[in-house]
Amino acid sequence: MPKACDLKRGMVVDINGLPHVVKQVESKSPSSRGASTLYKIRFNNLQTGQKLDESYKGDDMLKLADCLRTQVQYSYKEGSIYTFMNMEDYSQYSLNEDDLGSQLGYLSDGLEGITALLVDGNILAIELPQSVNLEIVETAPAIKGATASGRT
Repeated sequence: MPKACDLKRGMVVDINGLPHVVKQVESKSPSSRGASTLYKIRFNNLQTGQKLDESYKGDDMLKLADCLRTQVQYSYKEGSIYTFMNMEDYSQYSLNEDDLGSQLGYLSDGLEGITALLVDGNILAIELPQSVNLEIVETAPAIKGATASGRT
């Protein structure tokens, strides 16, 4: 069980029996004597997507959630269901459009390097790779004289 001061972005902890992923950790040192460092942590519930902000002292203990991280590849979309394939045993997992949220714009066919968070064999969320190569399909036309050194 990690202490609050040991939490890092991306760790999955158990809060009130539900898995939450750490999105942001902020440390604050109160100015009063004898005060310990406070950690303000933003969590996202993996099942409902709700945000949760909590404050902990540095030595407060949190329980790690029982989850498995595995490498998957984006396979295809059928309606509003997105399907991912496990790279080790070729099993398939599906997520709804709503579960993916803002990550939809970065998915492309055959995208590898995606990490899936599994709880009891069910996929709850994905983590995209650090960088994704995308192709620019359309852009605004160039305007004459619109340069950094253009004169007005």
